[in-house]
Amino acid sequence: MPLNRRKFLQRSAVTGAGVALAGAAAPVAEAASGGAGRGRKRAKRYALTVLGTTDLHGHVFNWDYFKDAEYADAAGNAQGLARVSTLVNQVREEKGRENTLLLDAGDTIQGTPLTYYFAKVDPITAEGGPVHPMAQAMNAIGYDAVALGNHEFNYGIETLRKFEEQCDFPLLGANAVDAKTLRPAFPPYFMKTFRVKGAPPVKVAVLGLTNPGIAVWDKAYVQGRLAFPGLEEQAAKWVPKLRSMGADVVVVSAHSGTSGTSSYGDQVPYVENAAANVARLVPGIDAILVGHAHVEIAEQRVVNEVTGREVVLSEPLCYAERLSLFDFGLVHEQGRWRVESVRASLRDSSTVADDPRITRLLKDEHALVVAYVNQVVGTATQTLTTVEARYKDAPIIDLITKVQEDVVRAALAGTEYASLPVLAQASPFSRTSEIPAGEVTIRDLSSLYVYDNTLVAKVLTGAQVREYLEYSAEYFARTAAGAAVDVEKLTNAGGRPDYNYDYVSGLSYEIDIARVAGSRIRNLTFGGAALEDGQRFVLAVNNYRANGGGAFPHVASAPEVWSESTEIRTRIAEWVTAKGVLDPADFASVDWRLTRDGTPVF
Repeated sequence: MPLNRRKFLQRSAVTGAGVALAGAAAPVAEAASGGAGRGRKRAKRYALTVLGTTDLHGHVFNWDYFKDAEYADAAGNAQGLARVSTLVNQVREEKGRENTLLLDAGDTIQGTPLTYYFAKVDPITAEGGPVHPMAQAMNAIGYDAVALGNHEFNYGIETLRKFEEQCDFPLLGANAVDAKTLRPAFPPYFMKTFRVKGAPPVKVAVLGLTNPGIAVWDKAYVQGRLAFPGLEEQAAKWVPKLRSMGADVVVVSAHSGTSGTSSYGDQVPYVENAAANVARLVPGIDAILVGHAHVEIAEQRVVNEVTGREVVLSEPLCYAERLSLFDFGLVHEQGRWRVESVRASLRDSSTVADDPRITRLLKDEHALVVAYVNQVVGTATQTLTTVEARYKDAPIIDLITKVQEDVVRAALAGTEYASLPVLAQASPFSRTSEIPAGEVTIRDLSSLYVYDNTLVAKVLTGAQVREYLEYSAEYFARTAAGAAVDVEKLTNAGGRPDYNYDYVSGLSYEIDIARVAGSRIRNLTFGGAALEDGQRFVLAVNNYRANGGGAFPHVASAPEVWSESTEIRTRIAEWVTAKGVLDPADFASVDWRLTRDGTPVF
């Protein structure tokens, strides 16, 4: 039954109150609990299933807005909440809806043109504005609770609060606190009571934890307003409270991966991917729905160091490609329910069809966005692609840096920084983006820049720029001169993702991949002369990198001289629209190349 937001959340900070609901009565099984012969006492048992998704990123349908076609990949995956809805319906039919709980582990309202449209083009925050399509779909499916993801904050707190208001379920974040009072700014937990025929009720608590990296990645929106303590410390605070409130089962929905690593260096003292640490260090947790890392974990068991008990973790694949199931077996002994067993498994969205109820619900919103992204904004003189952009200086990435340079130069005109040379950073986000020769649409340009990053201008010295480039060059695997080069193994050294490798425009340099990391940048010049350590530059950089994302040296602490809230993707569309013709002669240049002992690799 729908929940009115005002029943469980105040606009500012809540005071530790969660959400409590009662479910319908469910049957209970009985089994012998010991002893022989007639009259032996039989223990009561109950089966509960917790379902979970994560990192939906605005995927309602199995549709690729960038290709204007059904989504398809080599693995045969399918995406979207319409598919998940069918899976959820199947599980509820199998298990009995009254014995199920449906959760999500965050990153809901950012990631596709659909979510961008209702944040920026026809925003939900406008007076009389629309209901967010993710709220509509998730309300219809019947989610019980959703943890906050870091991307929930990408459009600002006002948009997030409006989305929250439109949801029939709470957005949980025990470690999203008011920066001044340190009291929870969102409900920390959700508790549901399952009525069991012939036995006491079962109380299930869900603790929501989000990512400390929000303080870095969305600093512009949250600094001074919200703080994000570590998952481990907040779980240690809240789990005992939930147990003292009578929780028989404690599930954590955590927007945090399992690796124990962080991508923001020492910008904050908390671990980004802390879910396994929470399981290992905090007693009293039965299972953790994992998010954030975009990996598939059917079942991972972590032994708690305090109790010696196993905690079961599961992470369903992102974009609604998978649904996690936690099947709990409970036994009633000595006056209370005890979790006797937990096992996790995955259901695959590609095995089912869309739920027509969800399709009907959001067909108009989908059609609006399809029309929007297919608007023609210019004409390209030749096809541009990112296929080789990881290891060759590709003109399509130069387009991004050129736009960023132009925007920053114009913004700094007339200021004390106007005389400084402007460099720009960009990453090869996609390996499949293409701007075809001929008509150029918004979707073509959106596929090039898939994130809702905004632009920031920082001042760095020549020495700092060199260190920045050396760090970026760690992306390449060391490859001896004369050795065969396999482009599939050349990049992503140490697991570094493509979005944490940067081009820097305005300079000329070589990356010698035969050398050890840290000494690869060779022949680094500016304006035809060797780069001077003391020279000052303005670096046009996206807000993720500017705030410390990727842990690139110097940039987070460098003086900030300008920033804006308009997305870089929008700036690219504006630039192309103003030009009318997209000609590489206007933006492309060969700034860098891979070498080995001075010999070009390609």
